[in-house]
Amino acid sequence: MTYTVFLAGITMATFAASALFFLKLWKAAQDSFFLFFAGACLLLSIERVVALFVQGVLYTVRTPLPESSSWIYFIRMLSFLMILTAIISKNLHKK
Repeated sequence: MTYTVFLAGITMATFAASALFFLKLWKAAQDSFFLFFAGACLLLSIERVVALFVQGVLYTVRTPLPESSSWIYFIRMLSFLMILTAIISKNLHKK
């Protein structure tokens, strides 16, 4: 096992734990802000698993640049759009 795989696993587990934390906050407060953040963290944890598949850690064929895959950037873009939507929604409903 390489350090890259180890660190990707730690990152994935941290984002998954954050998603569970925000889901718990959403359940207690019933605020969609926390639901959006839970979804974004879940997407970022899935992105780490996809990055490992693209890198070829779980396959025998390896690609030289795992971060250059468009799927990885698409998943990241969706998660950051969810965070942006949560912030804008929270600020618009503050009035």
